[in-house]
Amino acid sequence: MAWNSYSSKIVAFLTEADPIQRILIYIGEPATPPRIALARAPPDWLEADFDQTVLDESEEAEPAPDFEFDQTVSW
Repeated sequence: MAWNSYSSKIVAFLTEADPIQRILIYIGEPATPPRIALARAPPDWLEADFDQTVLDESEEAEPAPDFEFDQTVSW
């Protein structure tokens, strides 16, 4: 059953490889599945060059509020 406004139905269900490969080649698609890529190592964060400079050092940190903010959730 289609999830759009058009009606559709299955007209053929191909299970053999040869007809499927011929159809794929005819429409210009690869007849073989793509190669599985090898797993990569995680990035080396210690050698990465991150710029962590502060943009404007003249501004001070925001002062703490004069009230205590209750962060508990009461749903």
